[in-house]
Amino acid sequence: MRLKLHDDSEADDPILSVVNLIDVFLVIIAALLLSIANNPLNPFTRDKITLIRNAGQPNMEIVTKDGATIQRFQAAGTAGQGKGVKAGVAYRMADGSLVYVPE
Repeated sequence: MRLKLHDDSEADDPILSVVNLIDVFLVIIAALLLSIANNPLNPFTRDKITLIRNAGQPNMEIVTKDGATIQRFQAAGTAGQGKGVKAGVAYRMADGSLVYVPE
């Protein structure tokens, strides 16, 4: 008869692998939260941001964020092309803000 002084029942326990998976998921969640916090268009900040994607290209997009409001403007084509009429005048004020006056 042989005595078992060292029982390896812990090595066969399947719940230990689940605990390791939970640790991995916690690290992934922390990384995703950090990436959201560092994003300029973070929905939880009140910053004023203007982002231009694909500048000078036909598919240029201007994204403005003022507090919780996000507006997206898609360029219709390259500058100087197409037909249209003058819609108004924009003025830059001394504080740097723009004022649009429709005609």
